[in-house]
Amino acid sequence: MKLFLRTICITLLLAVPAQHLRAQTVEVAPGVRVTKKTFDAPIMEQPFYGFAEKAPELKAADEKFIAAVIQVAGTREKAFEETVRRGWSAFFANNIPEATRRFNQAFLLDPAQSQIYHGFAIITQVRFNDSEYADELFRVARTRTNPSRNLNADYGRFLLIVKKPREAQGVLEQAVKDDPQFGTAWSNLGVARFLNGDRTAACTAADEAAKRDNPENVKADITILRTQAQCK
Repeated sequence: MKLFLRTICITLLLAVPAQHLRAQTVEVAPGVRVTKKTFDAPIMEQPFYGFAEKAPELKAADEKFIAAVIQVAGTREKAFEETVRRGWSAFFANNIPEATRRFNQAFLLDPAQSQIYHGFAIITQVRFNDSEYADELFRVARTRTNPSRNLNADYGRFLLIVKKPREAQGVLEQAVKDDPQFGTAWSNLGVARFLNGDRTAACTAADEAAKRDNPENVKADITILRTQAQCK
């Protein structure tokens, strides 16, 4: 019987594709490993260039780009900051392919920086609808240097979207400490508190959100939250 069961287990293991047994990870910066994932898009428009093995001419082009932007910006740090700024500008203009190209360029300049993984996380969710990988990249972003003060707000919102309000609440509690004037973070914190059964605290967050200068969609969210939580 033991031999029979062992044979069955071996057969089942052989039938499972290798990627399902253990996802391959790649070191993308010193001490930073991420899952190696590719998507149906040009390599310039995939996080980490789709982990493609670059031909010598592409590597030379990368080095030329790095030298040029550092010369213009003055330092590698300033070149990184400007490249990331352009990445976020493209993202908020809803030009996701351009945003990805910019974050890839920032990755060339300094692969250890938090905002690279932050940007790739949002792009992975928005363009490629891969919540699992987005969550992984958000978690990496939270461990890296110089995070955006909106990182926890974005991660908390993401956790609400994927229906993890308990995890979201702790992240959003930190988000409103990171940037107390960010009304969206307060609004999302209120939603998390409400979903976790604390209506009083949800109303407190809604009140805090309403004190901020919010876009119309956030104002609508606050109104809905107050109605659902039966705020006074």
